[in-house]
Amino acid sequence: KISAGVQQRIGLEYAGPLGIIQSLADGIELLLKEDIIPARSNIWLFTIGPAIVVIPVFLTYLVIPFGQNIILAHLNIGVFLWISISSVVPLGLLMSRYGSNNKYSFLGGLRAAAQSISYEIPLALCVLSISLRVIR
Repeated sequence: KISAGVQQRIGLEYAGPLGIIQSLADGIELLLKEDIIPARSNIWLFTIGPAIVVIPVFLTYLVIPFGQNIILAHLNIGVFLWISISSVVPLGLLMSRYGSNNKYSFLGGLRAAAQSISYEIPLALCVLSISLRVIR
């Protein structure tokens, strides 16, 4: 509370009805924030890595049916495409952390990529087992 008072942040209850606009405000703040790049870092890896993490998340919405006839892209391989696109995320985590040219950041990237892979394997097995059951 003290930190919020010093920074003159308003609470969630004041950011739209029931705090709904807070997520939008946070997203706009993230896009408009100054990009600080470390001195001895690889600029390309440091800037492209986060994009490789975020873009597959938005691409996975292509194969999700939102209703009976509301599908963005009607693909016969929807589940497999979803799994393959979401498996690109650990590469972006490693690229952005390696690009900072900091051993502690790189170790954090290795940990984040290992966590991402360890959560992805059981998720893929569950989804594939359900889809194989439906195909049968």
